[in-house]
Amino acid sequence: MKETVNVSIASQAFTLDKDAHELLSGYLREVKSRLGGGENDETYTDIEARIAEIFREKLPSPMLVVTIEVVRSAMAQMGSPDDFGTPGANQDTNSTRQKGYAYNRRNFEALRRSSSDKMIAGVCGGLADHFGIDSALLRLVTVLLILFGGLSLWVYIILWIIIPSNQ
Repeated sequence: MKETVNVSIASQAFTLDKDAHELLSGYLREVKSRLGGGENDETYTDIEARIAEIFREKLPSPMLVVTIEVVRSAMAQMGSPDDFGTPGANQDTNSTRQKGYAYNRRNFEALRRSSSDKMIAGVCGGLADHFGIDSALLRLVTVLLILFGGLSLWVYIILWIIIPSNQ
């Protein structure tokens, strides 16, 4: 007689034998460590959903127990955890984001004027944060464009009016 474990994978109930549960838990833990967090949570959820689909395809009845062979088959279909990157490589580093040099999808969620990194109205600070560049460089380019006619002061004022503050 084998010990079984009831689990939920992608909101679907499964009964796994103890060995299969340990193997699958280790696999998913390894995949999650390689994906990191943040944006990749959706990818991890998709991986779980695909594993649940594979289990449903392989088991004719939801009352049957998922064995270690079924788990190994699903892992073979999904690929090695190495295929998902190196451990910890995809995790966002806060220090590079604060410097403004790292591309980060969260920077593109909403354009806002900066309340902490501002000289006049925070437009250049907000744009720099939004695009992940240095605010001093953007200010220099803006001043040069205004002085040499490439950008009107009215454009800056209009941006000041239409871009909301991040307070």
